[in-house]
Amino acid sequence: MSAEERRESVVRAAVVEFARTGYHGTSTEAIARRVGVSQPYLFRLFPGKLALFQAAAQRCFERMTAAFEQAADGLGGEEALGAMGEAYSALVSDRDVLLLQMQLYVTAASDESPELTEFVRGRWTALWDFVRSRTGATDEELKSFFATGMLINTLVSLGIPGEDRCWAGLSDSCKLAASTTDPSSATGN
Repeated sequence: MSAEERRESVVRAAVVEFARTGYHGTSTEAIARRVGVSQPYLFRLFPGKLALFQAAAQRCFERMTAAFEQAADGLGGEEALGAMGEAYSALVSDRDVLLLQMQLYVTAASDESPELTEFVRGRWTALWDFVRSRTGATDEELKSFFATGMLINTLVSLGIPGEDRCWAGLSDSCKLAASTTDPSSATGN
């Protein structure tokens, strides 16, 4: 396996480990073990834990942007925004995507590293700007879109089944959200 392929394996492992145990709870040893490499080799690929976390965060935001872009292909305005919302609902059915997002926000809010906070803030702002540029949404529409996304995060995190989420006014995403995985899968049970 080339160094680039190994690096990709490390990023995938970092996404899972950071999603499940957070920045402070994840050891670089756990990431190295998941990939099957030594810690010294891991540090040849990434200079430290912060760089690994940033790579995992970047991957998470790239997945969201790609899902939004694919969903809105050929669409505009409200139609594009609706398609992005449905794509997001499907995306967070992957527990690691959902949990990593939650960990990103917690880490950015609580970490002593202004660099890390700025990194996550910058990626989130870029996502906001992408949705605005792709849909032409107003500030109010963007606030509603992202607020609904956070509501979906909460409902999925709490394990509220998709069909029960309809009471929250998420009727457009109820069918897709009903397919989310069982909450116990976040711990590997």
